[in-house]
Amino acid sequence: MDIALIGLGKMGANMARRLILGGHRVIGTNRSMDIVQKLADEVGLIPAASLKDVIAALPAPRVVWVMVPSGAPTEAVINELADLLSPDDIIIDGGNTYYKDDIRRAPLLKQKNIHYVDVGTSGGIWGLTEGYSLMVGGEVEPVTRLSPIFETLAPGTDKGWGHVGGVGAGHFVKMVHNGIEYGLMQAYAEGFEIMHAKKDFNLDLHQIAEIWRVGSVVRSWLLDLTSVAIKDDQNLSAIAGYVADSGEGRWTVFESIDLDVPAPVITLSLQQRFASRQGESYAAKLLAAMRNQFGGHAVKKAE
Repeated sequence: MDIALIGLGKMGANMARRLILGGHRVIGTNRSMDIVQKLADEVGLIPAASLKDVIAALPAPRVVWVMVPSGAPTEAVINELADLLSPDDIIIDGGNTYYKDDIRRAPLLKQKNIHYVDVGTSGGIWGLTEGYSLMVGGEVEPVTRLSPIFETLAPGTDKGWGHVGGVGAGHFVKMVHNGIEYGLMQAYAEGFEIMHAKKDFNLDLHQIAEIWRVGSVVRSWLLDLTSVAIKDDQNLSAIAGYVADSGEGRWTVFESIDLDVPAPVITLSLQQRFASRQGESYAAKLLAAMRNQFGGHAVKKAE
């Protein structure tokens, strides 16, 4: 298929690579053109200097995947695309957008007969090799039309992705996914901090992580990445215990309140991220290290 990618950051660039290696024709643009040229030289991305150039390079009906930061940047790109695209074209928002923004945008685009599909995208910096988990929201026809794209990006043609509901459902499910992620990460961080504090046994935390990775009921990809993070320095001396949040954990907590659904673990894990910005703890350091491992998120260096 022909597809354009707007935004070639850590995830967008690797998605472009995976799509091109999967046989798709990809046009790409980015605020910084250095990565555009790099991908053009590396894998044959077709470079575009502006959204107008993107539209001109795409055959109709066009498919444009937006991978820019959520909020105002995404809003600006989609508004500009709405003035450039034609009836039956498709806009995909694959960023960490609040699902209520999807529900607001879709009818406005539909007035111009432009389809809108929201895709909760998980996989971080590992998606190029492992594939991406894709939670897709939107109407059936455009989602069906896009299935070759999803099949290439996902871990397999029939696994790791799915059409979960109407417009907004994809980002809603991804929001909850990230809330669960917060809770899982916090549990690992607290457990390892307890073991780190037990000086009597002189525990090798990397060894324990490796033991748990095979056969244990707590084995997971997050545990795999934790093992990598503490392999060379179990004290994480180079990392400050400051943990950022992307906003999706907050939205999950807000939703739990709106729906009267108790979510104490997710809520407390979010609060612990706030606490990390006021002091120093080993658990916070490990949370920061895990985020760096799975998503390439920046860590704040210890002073």
